[in-house]
Amino acid sequence: MLLLRTTKYLQNTAEAVNDAISEEEKLSIYKMVVDGGIGSIVIISVLFVLLAVALYIYFERLFAIKAASKIDKNFMNQIRDNVSSGKIDAAKMLCAQTDSPVARLTAKGISRIGKPLEDINKAIENAGTLEVYKLEKNVSILATVAGAAPMIGFLGTVIGMILAFHQMATSGGQAEMGSLAGGIYTAMTTTVAGLIVGIIAYIGYNHLVVKTDKVVHQMEANAVDFLDLLNEPV
Repeated sequence: MLLLRTTKYLQNTAEAVNDAISEEEKLSIYKMVVDGGIGSIVIISVLFVLLAVALYIYFERLFAIKAASKIDKNFMNQIRDNVSSGKIDAAKMLCAQTDSPVARLTAKGISRIGKPLEDINKAIENAGTLEVYKLEKNVSILATVAGAAPMIGFLGTVIGMILAFHQMATSGGQAEMGSLAGGIYTAMTTTVAGLIVGIIAYIGYNHLVVKTDKVVHQMEANAVDFLDLLNEPV
């Protein structure tokens, strides 16, 4: 009986210690941010806003690029059949019904049929430049966030370090090491937060660049196919 009571007491004690440690860990991040003062709170808030902006732009552009890359595999075959048979209006209607950069480039080329190939090619290139601009809309903001977030976090750490050393200087060398250490590691949380935001934005930016390049290559391939169609002997 005594053994059971002792075992139960030890289990309850262990659970209480674990709960206390867990509670301390839950509060530690919040406590570090709050203990950093108004400067740390402001910088963490700015980084949080930058993270929200980066995530919004990433997912908005990702869905837009995925939608732009979807096109019927038989699209160019249908365009070829319509143009070869002289059904220009049917080809234009097909392009109008297909919402994609490839369709819009093809429509631009069809509208120039009858003019020199150089003029048609130039018109397609100009339209392609506009389509690429649309695909890359706001993507540069991700690159800006990726570069600015770590610097903003480091700024918070520098400010925290200045305040810590100022406390040491004004205390006449009597400042407690515990409070100084706490202020320093609290200040460094802004650098960690800045690096996290910067890494997320950097990865998102590069992923969007790769996705955009695939759509651009698709546009170029279909533009070449269309020009080859016009070069075919009648």
